[in-house]
Amino acid sequence: MKRVLIWVLSLWSIVGIGWSRSEDGLQELKAKDRLLSFLEKDAVSPGANSLMIPLTLIQGAASKRAVCLDRTPPGYHLDRGFGSGSNSWLIQLEGGGWCNTVRSCVFRKTTRRGSSKFMEKRLNFTGILSNKAEENPDFYNWNRVKLRYCDGASFAGEGQNEANQLYFRGQRIWSAAMEELMAKGMQNAEQALLSGCSAGGLASILHCDEFKDLFPSTTKVKCLSDAGVFLDATNVAGGHTLRDMYRGVVTLQGVQKNLPNTCTSQMDPTSCFFPQNLIANIQTPLFLLNAAYDAWQVQESLIPSSADPHGFWRDCKMDHSHCNSSQMLFLQDFRNQMLSVINGFSMSNQNGLFINSCFAHCQSERQDTWYANDSPRIGNKANAASVGDWFFDRTATKAIDCPYPCDNTCHNLIFNDVTSTITISESTRLTFTPLNLLNSFLITLICVPNASWGFSLDSD
Repeated sequence: MKRVLIWVLSLWSIVGIGWSRSEDGLQELKAKDRLLSFLEKDAVSPGANSLMIPLTLIQGAASKRAVCLDRTPPGYHLDRGFGSGSNSWLIQLEGGGWCNTVRSCVFRKTTRRGSSKFMEKRLNFTGILSNKAEENPDFYNWNRVKLRYCDGASFAGEGQNEANQLYFRGQRIWSAAMEELMAKGMQNAEQALLSGCSAGGLASILHCDEFKDLFPSTTKVKCLSDAGVFLDATNVAGGHTLRDMYRGVVTLQGVQKNLPNTCTSQMDPTSCFFPQNLIANIQTPLFLLNAAYDAWQVQESLIPSSADPHGFWRDCKMDHSHCNSSQMLFLQDFRNQMLSVINGFSMSNQNGLFINSCFAHCQSERQDTWYANDSPRIGNKANAASVGDWFFDRTATKAIDCPYPCDNTCHNLIFNDVTSTITISESTRLTFTPLNLLNSFLITLICVPNASWGFSLDSD
């Protein structure tokens, strides 16, 4: 009997390890999803006087194979312009990370970032999407559109994975959405702004010149990337977390064919998914709105859990005020890298910049960081005013903040335990499953063979 129990224990241990690892992987994906939801909370959480705009699904998208990861139709939210803004259009590309493996894309299908089945039926329009002059002085009466993000490759994928029923159709979603919006009046636009936040900010860079080409030369067209300057940076362990992720996105989703030839003719496709290798060749006027210490990049690129198994950086990662001097020096180096990347870009008169020294992410979508009495400022000018001055050619805008901690107008993000998992020691996670409990019971039987169980393990 003893040999039988040892064999059962071995079998259950093997299965249990696989199950435990599977649960760990799922918990990690859920943690990343919670982080994205935390960063986007203002867009989906209505306030007392919220402007809730209904979701419109793109009819006929399936016939063009312009579908979400799970093959559901993509969608958008449109609030019509009025008065002097009736013929002006603002397109905001939704963000929400990427999926770089079959597993992460399959998980994404179960969320609003991979399926329109889970998208909110009504979305809160705040910040740059607000319809109130006191909240959004330059774009409040424009036709304002939020294009939902459900492909996981910044609207740039082209391919599919039949075995796992995954459809990588980001580029087709972009094209189908633009075709529908043009038919709904955008073709008559006198001025248009393509904007986007986070992964949507990267998308606004990738599609900027395509957007310009939709219109006649008489239409004023510009692009805004908010929190879209993702750097090919080194993490705290010396690795390249974001490069590894982007390599998976580009390879799995067939992004290469939709990347600019001006880049891919000189660099590998993964490098051409990084904005730092794209912005110099964009012909359309572009504005970069970014926090120098981008909160998402600090969390997921510079200090991912995999690069900090002993948790030395955990307090600093969750709250920058807990960083020691050497940790802050590392973050200052990240800021310096960002400034180096945008140096050539800033030389063009048509481009604009607002790089503040905050621990923030997506400042155009949140009302408190876009335009409010206490919103972040550089030189006493809020980012909404800076973007407006640039778009309407009122004044050149190349605003770069002094390094942290000089700016006391920041709305810094503090993460607390929003993405934490239960940790026992170092990187060991506490995972309770029926298999774990059975293993513990069997170990007890073998290690304490003649305890008061009512039988003996000495005989076969």
